[in-house]
Amino acid sequence: MQNFLREHLTFDQANMVVESAENSNGGKDLYLKGICIQGGVRNANQRVYPVEEIGRAVKTLSEQIQGGYSVLGEVDHPEGLNINLDRVSHMITECWMDGPNGYGKLKVLPTPMGQLVQTMLESGVKLGVSSRGSGNVSEDGDGKVSDFEIITVDVVAQPSAPGAYPTPIYEHLMNTRGGYQAFELAQATKHDDKAQKYLKESLLNIISGLR
Repeated sequence: MQNFLREHLTFDQANMVVESAENSNGGKDLYLKGICIQGGVRNANQRVYPVEEIGRAVKTLSEQIQGGYSVLGEVDHPEGLNINLDRVSHMITECWMDGPNGYGKLKVLPTPMGQLVQTMLESGVKLGVSSRGSGNVSEDGDGKVSDFEIITVDVVAQPSAPGAYPTPIYEHLMNTRGGYQAFELAQATKHDDKAQKYLKESLLNIISGLR
């Protein structure tokens, strides 16, 4: 099973630009444009995405967009690779490579979460981006990612200081043997007390393996 991969960039790290453009309804649409994932460098999660891997993933996503597929993104840090419609704030309208990095253009949507993002951006809040995808991470210690696929790019809060994003415990769990199965079991058995007791014991075994 491939790993759940999430990488964060602050507003400044992403060289993010906020743009507005008139739409066909006489109003204005708000866009975020900048780096969505970096290639060829070791990131804060100690992973390295070869430029050719980024290039393939960006090309695939771009072809999906050009083919009419709506690539939606959410606010904050969603759990897993599925898109939660009640958390959607934007859609990716374009993606491309520039040098070693994958860039994207995000259109803020008039959803409740999109209106929240728009209000913050118009008030001068610097929001970061977080790529969400899957891939294999080398086990020999170099952190090199292969078979990478971008699912979407989410909008996230700016950390208080550069490099302040921790690797989420959730990501550790999802990338640990049995972690994804445990998460699915938790979702399926949340109303079953006996099953929850058994699941708790299993999770404790998984967590002990993270130490």
